[in-house]
Order: sequence, then C-alpha cells, then structure tokens
Amino acid sequence: MQRLARYAWFTLGVNVLVILWGAYVRASKSGDGCGSHWPLCNGDVVPNVSLATTIVEFTHRLTSGAAFILVVVLLVRAWRNFGQGHPARAGALASFIFITLEALIGAVLVRKGLVANNDSIARAVVMSVHLVNTFLLLTSLTLTAWWVTTGLRLRLTGQNGWTPAAMAGLSGLLLLGVSGAVAALGDTLFPARSLAEGLRQDLSGTAHILIRLRLLHPFIAAGVGTFLLAFAGAAASFRANRSTVRYAVILASFVFTQFMVGLVNVALLAPIGLQILHLFLADVTLIAFVLLAAATLTQNATAREPFSPTLSNPLTTDH
Repeated sequence: MQRLARYAWFTLGVNVLVILWGAYVRASKSGDGCGSHWPLCNGDVVPNVSLATTIVEFTHRLTSGAAFILVVVLLVRAWRNFGQGHPARAGALASFIFITLEALIGAVLVRKGLVANNDSIARAVVMSVHLVNTFLLLTSLTLTAWWVTTGLRLRLTGQNGWTPAAMAGLSGLLLLGVSGAVAALGDTLFPARSLAEGLRQDLSGTAHILIRLRLLHPFIAAGVGTFLLAFAGAAASFRANRSTVRYAVILASFVFTQFMVGLVNVALLAPIGLQILHLFLADVTLIAFVLLAAATLTQNATAREPFSPTLSNPLTTDH
C-alpha cells in the first residue's frame, strides 16, 4: 500500500510537469508544431523534428501520453487493491475521465486551429474549458493520493458550513484559473512593450476582448486569495490537528508567494519563465487547498466549530 501511495503522488507530480510543458507550448506559440494533425504529428507517427515548434509540440504529446498511461495504471491498481465503495476507486476513475477529456480537448484545439497566433473567442472558450478540466484532474489525483495514503473518508454532511466553504474555495480557484488562462493568452498574443502601454491597452475600449478581459484577473486573484487565507486561518483554529495546521501554513505560504510572483510578472511584462512559475504556483496552491479541505472534512463537526472566515495565526492555536 505504501508503494501504491508513492505511485499516486508520483502520478500527480508528473501531471503537474506535463501541464507546465503545455503552458510552454502556448507561450512559445508552438501549438501548431504538428500542423492540424492529431494524434499523428504532421501526418507521421514519428515526425521530422527539424523545426523547434515541432519538437516542443511533439514532446508535449509524448509526455501527455506517458501521463495518461500512469493514470490508467493508477486506476487498475486502485481497483485491485481496494474494495467496492472505497473512495480511492472513485478518485482514480475520476482521474481517468478527466485525463481522457484533457486529450480530447487538446485534439479540438489542434484540429480546429485554435493554437499559435489564433486570437478568436472560440480559442479563449476552449482554453477556459481546458483549464477547468485540468484543475479538476489535479483535484481528483490529489484526493486519490490522499485516500490511498490515509484511508480516510470525507464527511460532507453535518459539517456546520465547512463543506460549502470548501466548495466555494474550489469554485473560486477554478474561476481564478480561467481568468489567469485568458490573461496569459492575451499576454502571449498582444505583448506590450512597457507597463504603461500595457495599462493603456487594458483600459482601451477599442482593444481586443482578450486584452480587456485580462484586467479582471488581479481583482479575482485578490478576492479568491483573501478567501483562501480566511479558510486556512479558520481551519487551523477551529479544526486544528497536525494535518490541518501543516496544510494551512503551506496554503497560506503559496498564496502569499503567488501574489508576489503575480506582481513581478505584471511588472516584467509576463516573460515565459515567470508565466510558467505563476502556473506552477497556481497548481500547487490548488493541491494544498484540496489537501487542507480533505483534512478539514474528515473531522466530525461540533456545535462550537462552524466555519468562521476569520484570519488566525495557525501556529498559535490552543486546540
């Protein structure tokens, strides 16, 4: 069982790396490196890799295929090692469904030409769906690893507001991820030469819709980040145990770091390296929140433990 737990966490880590490479494909405008062919690359199983864009896109397809195989093996092993009704089975099955959808959405992007320099609304919509599915994949993989490791089941009823608070946090992260994906697409397709020029673009009523939409991202980030900090503080205070305190501290650290990196990313006009780091922090923030929510929802509620969105210092709790 320990080997299966390590394998589950490894599968999660590999998927994070594949997601980051997919972001590099978008940022480097290499999404058309295999033409409009899928699953073949330029009509070949092994393409001519004389072009850099082909190397980038083909590598992404190879790593995505490897991640898919890892999830299939995780599903098989979960099914063999756990009995009917065990949550690890459900988590592994959900992971398989979401990674299958990842591949299908990627196929739509390629076959419809919604890559490289395409600036259509259709691309933004499909990318948003892609991002939501990606975050749900990470959520299901994280919960699967949690269930395999701990064997604990979530209790969603009778939790005095904690369950809707956890769902609100996850929904906020999905919304934040979508706004971030749209903002990143706007930065890629309409790069500004200076911060002042970028601000003028954002505020211009005649600017492309992708430019105007990216202005929403920092406001959404501020709101969602504040809620995550409140959830972390409340969980560490009212549901304090070793797991909740540890995950609360980790989540708060990631949120603060993400704020700082986001500001630097804007100031430096979104270089590719910072875009990748920003996405990595978004991924691990989501994972940390899911783990904190899982640790919180495995506890029994009491009358004195309602969800209270009050920022607390999780290191000075008396519980």
